Amino acid sequence: MTRILIVDDEPHLVARTRPQPAGPWLQRHNSDYWQGRDRAGTDLPPDIVVLDLGRPDRDGLAVIGELRSCEPMLPVIVLSARTSGQDKVAALDLGAVDYVTKPFDMNELIARLRALHRRSATTADATTIAVGESMIDLSRHTARDGNGAALHLTPTEWAILDVLLPHPGRLISTRSLLTAISKNPDHTASSYLRIYFANLRRRLEPVPSRPRYLLTEPGMGYRFEP
Repeated sequence: MTRILIVDDEPHLVARTRPQPAGPWLQRHNSDYWQGRDRAGTDLPPDIVVLDLGRPDRDGLAVIGELRSCEPMLPVIVLSARTSGQDKVAALDLGAVDYVTKPFDMNELIARLRALHRRSATTADATTIAVGESMIDLSRHTARDGNGAALHLTPTEWAILDVLLPHPGRLISTRSLLTAISKNPDHTASSYLRIYFANLRRRLEPVPSRPRYLLTEPGMGYRFEP
């Protein structure tokens, strides 16, 4: 069952986002993320958070930052009346996986939730992932090139792949990756990521200077395209 936590001041949003016919979804509504977790009646974290940026009590962008610090891989879909490109970039850079502007079509939001659910379900059980001709086993932390030769990766490089590879096509923010490798992104230079990615591309990309699989989204983060 997919656990969706909706952090919004509009209680009717829960009923409106319930798929018809009923599917493997569980919605929890609360105007505050942490209270919603406490009152969800389960120790399991949500699989998806739908977050209204227009918080009456605090900055919604700050909430995204907190989520990225404690749960770096929790998908967050942002709802917002802010339409400027700067706000969208800020939310995506902090780790949101999607940005839906208000007013929005409810069917579109449901479709985005379903698409995110399908991508998560498809990759949840995958431990061996192809990056070009190389095969990466995330459960065993072993990697082989197209000829079957072992590839030796550092612990930091494995930490990056552990975050990036299970989510093909998803933009992973620089901050989320820094959190995964250092636990303290505020004290880790983002320039280190460029060095790590350069090393990974030398091992995994056919032409490291023109990457096809480990992509950089300037000013936002990184993406794995299978």
